Amino acid sequence: MTSLTRRFNYSVCYCCSTPKIPSFNYFKSEANIKSNMDRLASAARLMIVSDLDQTMVDHHDPENLSLLRFNALWEANYRESSLLVFSTGRSPILYEELRKEKPMLTPDVTIMSVGTEITYGNSMVPDDGWEALLNNKWDRKIVTEETRKFPELTLQSETEQRPLKVSFYVHKDKAQDIMKTLSKSLEERGLDVKIIYSGGIALDILPQGGGKGQALAYLLKKLKREGKLPNNTLACGDSGNDAELLSIPDVYGVMVANAQEELLEWHAANAKDNPKVIHAAERCAAGIIQAIGHFNLGPSISPRDVTDMSEIKMKNFVPAYEVVKFYLFFEKWRRGEIENSDLYLSNMKAVCRPSDTFVHPSGVEKSLEEYVNTLKKCHGDKKGKQYRIWVDQVLPTQVGSDSWLVSFKKWELCGEERQCCITTVVLSSKNVTVADGLTWTHVHQTWLPGAAASDSATWFF
Repeated sequence: MTSLTRRFNYSVCYCCSTPKIPSFNYFKSEANIKSNMDRLASAARLMIVSDLDQTMVDHHDPENLSLLRFNALWEANYRESSLLVFSTGRSPILYEELRKEKPMLTPDVTIMSVGTEITYGNSMVPDDGWEALLNNKWDRKIVTEETRKFPELTLQSETEQRPLKVSFYVHKDKAQDIMKTLSKSLEERGLDVKIIYSGGIALDILPQGGGKGQALAYLLKKLKREGKLPNNTLACGDSGNDAELLSIPDVYGVMVANAQEELLEWHAANAKDNPKVIHAAERCAAGIIQAIGHFNLGPSISPRDVTDMSEIKMKNFVPAYEVVKFYLFFEKWRRGEIENSDLYLSNMKAVCRPSDTFVHPSGVEKSLEEYVNTLKKCHGDKKGKQYRIWVDQVLPTQVGSDSWLVSFKKWELCGEERQCCITTVVLSSKNVTVADGLTWTHVHQTWLPGAAASDSATWFF
């Protein structure tokens, strides 16, 4: 029996004192979960800059397992001290659609529309300086006039037409000739543009200073100016518009196993002797995890891949890891992947200080012990279903010599249904060892607006 299913590596602590709990208004607002570069006082330990479609997100993986593996790794080991950047060809509209479809984490920075838009944090605040920089020698009206002369070009959907990007579909055997001719005609009309072909079908026209690579270079320069240049940066991609990401000096790069022909051809011609760029053996997010290990950038074993938590020898208390580990156990419990045993329930009780409270997102308060007692009835209730739990933006704050306040979003996916609550927990290390793990002394949840469960009675912890 593994320690994951045996006792979570926790021990009961009945005598620790709970630190002062913030007011109710603290727990109600998502704004208390910060996601931007300003939350780091110094250089990021690691910055991952990843394309989305078929890189971070595997559209051929209906269970989203590689993405969920990455999520658990990032939140357990990196979120607090590192930066996550999504760099996508998608417009903001299609980006938000993808977030609703897939169990994605919230990035600190979002680069969209093939590197022509940069935004920060949960509110996606735009970088006006980047937009002003790209507007030099760019005229969307002229681009539209010139592209009309090519009947082979088919406009992409209206959502993909952006102020600093015009996007088309074109057949592969026509692409190169059109790009050459169009580039010349636009130059003659006084524009300085870049034309990018990717995915064997998509053709994007944008300012010469735009693109995923230039956006990353701009971001790195900005971080350096603020004294926060990441210790290491890993760029990840699968298609032609990701080549620029892998070309930035001093940046590690990974082409995932399913990388498209155009990116492999670029690598063969430009980077085959560059030891900082690898072609992973794993698909999508699994390839990103592989690259983290290959380049020794930090921990590369996802908690989802650990079957015996006793094998993980922690040197210090890591609140984020404890949160991830707890919810992975709870997922297995509801999926019926561990035995319905009183022993497991008693071990779960040992995780929590029984006298303190759990505030359900419906507002109902119970003692932690009382709530754990109700969990027996939900064992295996999701067996055979596409049910997953993941946590996002796990950010601990030490509030005492032996206590941490940890805020995060807890998501549940069951088939097509998704629910999320903003969760804040207080964890204590009083009278326990690192091997024992932390004790949960308070849990408070509120529904994320628009993501409440239709039946609150089905929501546990």
